[in-house]
Amino acid sequence: MLDRLALLVIGECVADIVRLPGAADRIHPGGSPANVAYGLARLGRDITLLTQLGPDANGRLIRDHLVSAGVRVRTDGADAPTPAAAVTLDDAGGATYTFDITWTLAAAATGGPHQHVHTGSIATAVEPGAGTVLETVEALRPAATVSYDPNVRPDLMGDRTEAVRRAERCVALSDVVKASDEDLRWLYPDEAPEKAAERWLRAGPAAVFVTRGADGATAFLPGATVSAGAADVPVVDTVGAGDAFMSGALHALASYGLLGEQGRARLRSLDASTVGDVLRHAVASSGVTVGRAGALPPDEKELAAALTSAPVPER
Repeated sequence: MLDRLALLVIGECVADIVRLPGAADRIHPGGSPANVAYGLARLGRDITLLTQLGPDANGRLIRDHLVSAGVRVRTDGADAPTPAAAVTLDDAGGATYTFDITWTLAAAATGGPHQHVHTGSIATAVEPGAGTVLETVEALRPAATVSYDPNVRPDLMGDRTEAVRRAERCVALSDVVKASDEDLRWLYPDEAPEKAAERWLRAGPAAVFVTRGADGATAFLPGATVSAGAADVPVVDTVGAGDAFMSGALHALASYGLLGEQGRARLRSLDASTVGDVLRHAVASSGVTVGRAGALPPDEKELAAALTSAPVPER
């Protein structure tokens, strides 16, 4: 039986309108933070999502989807339309996004106490809601570990200099950071992603995970790096792959007792062997998701099955 560590995710829900040539549009519940919350719930975790959902069909669809997995959904009571994104898939299943987003999150009760807080994506980049998110994380951080995924969406990031400032503020607040190599290349076009990750690590996190799509992922620790190849599965689409990586990583970290105020010191002395197993869980979780349509991360049984053939991490 899993421990009852209480986790909070703060961030947006998005209705992903998936478009394929010659096929009718399909609407999938999405939004990076919502996907992470959903993935953690499917893995049996005690999870609350603080978000915004409009009083519309897409909002009802997303709420029902989250609740079906066991996510407790809290909102700020705003009536803004549920955000939407048109998702166009290429022949290899790669996704590009066009957004219709309003993010005005106001301060609201989180239903705590919570031992871990995750945020990122549009929620930390688009005002006025981004300010509320950061203030909430700062208030919760003394009693909770924090994770962050910038999940860069260039069309919504605004001025690059300001976007970098916001991202670096979130990094400094975080114990665990995950970013794709594409995220880092957009934020720091004149710097190799590996160098940017190492610099982020020096800013405060205990670990920085960098995903590289079909080339796998690398975990950066003080004095060590650990890498794992991508799961060897046929790719249906990449929608939600990074979010499944994040939920898989947080699930594994929680299983090792490395989250929460009591786990922070142990997280700060994370060894390469443990982070290798965390990476293995994250890659396996992502592999399940890319093997089927939409942001549908694994449940506990599916993750256990995927781990039997997951790549062995290397230092």
